[in-house]
Amino acid sequence: MSETENKSLEASVLEFDKLEDEAIHVDHAYTANDIQVLEGLEAVRLRPGMYIGSTSSRGLHHLVWEIVDNGIDESLAGYASQIDVVIEKDNSILVRDNGRGMPVGIHQKTKISAVETIMTVLHAGGKFGGGAYKVSGGLHGVGASVVNALSEWLEVTVDQDGKRYYIRFENGGHTVAPLKQIGTTERTGTTVRFKPDPKIFTETTEFNFDVLDSRIRQLAYLNKDLKMTLCDERGEHPVCKEYQYEGGIIEYVRHLNKGKEVISDKVIYAEGGQDHILVEVAVQYNRDYQNQIYSFVNNINTPEGGFHEDGFRLALTRVLNKYGRENNLLKKTNPSRRTMSRKVWQRSFRSSIRTRSSKDRRRRSSETAKSAKSFPAFSATLFTAS
Repeated sequence: MSETENKSLEASVLEFDKLEDEAIHVDHAYTANDIQVLEGLEAVRLRPGMYIGSTSSRGLHHLVWEIVDNGIDESLAGYASQIDVVIEKDNSILVRDNGRGMPVGIHQKTKISAVETIMTVLHAGGKFGGGAYKVSGGLHGVGASVVNALSEWLEVTVDQDGKRYYIRFENGGHTVAPLKQIGTTERTGTTVRFKPDPKIFTETTEFNFDVLDSRIRQLAYLNKDLKMTLCDERGEHPVCKEYQYEGGIIEYVRHLNKGKEVISDKVIYAEGGQDHILVEVAVQYNRDYQNQIYSFVNNINTPEGGFHEDGFRLALTRVLNKYGRENNLLKKTNPSRRTMSRKVWQRSFRSSIRTRSSKDRRRRSSETAKSAKSFPAFSATLFTAS
């Protein structure tokens, strides 16, 4: 490098250092007055990505899953048999279940109704071990309140004990008026309607029917006793779909293998339980070159895997190798489609958007899936306490 080039490079570095110093240097004393305390749902609106991953289309659809997951939890508890999702004409969302309905009494600590507490207080919910739920996808008590915080408006209607209750929130979760009874009813359950705030979701507030369709179908496969519906009321001709799969994850694996050349028409299925963990596994081999494993914890997809999936892979490899050696059958392994669904009491995820399960006990639980049932590789799968 010539002397002229060296001088030019040095000048560029010095210029960058100057710009960097101006950009990050703070010429201000750090005092107690600089400490901000965010009240209520302010933190969610200030840093929404911490709670829903992003404010892109993915984050927008995450709002729907937070509310749907509450209905799923009611189904797992044995109370809800149907969940309806509607994209309304104004691109707002309605989610309705026929479960027990949110509690409507006055909360002892907050002195407001339990419904308002759930919708306006972070980390308030019935899934911290109080007895209302043994298994749930929610774990932080932030789902419904985050949806409220990021909505232009949100309404909750609760049908319970023959009475219908209603409450509305506006401008990021501010209560318009306390919960009140507005009529009588013969049904039970909770209905949530909300419209995402365009001030938060600046990229788009338009819901994608195909995205909702794909996830709702998946949830219906994972919950064979649950009926789900999706309706899109936008446009001249509304579209409605119904999902209910009595075969559960067996049907899901068949769906995933549709169009593939399978080794056997039979889907290998195993289930089992110990202590507070339940495990289901469905496997069907095909002639593709890559394996595909879809794993879930309490209906939450864990695309990044986790100890539960690691344990499953270890157990599968170990048992297949053992069976192959004992029967002199070792050959090149064929790829497969596998779905793994687990239900646990105290679940742990790596982040608030729940993409990876992080409990080592899940690995030990899945790894012990060895005692033969319909096929040596899969068998009664063991659970350990979480």
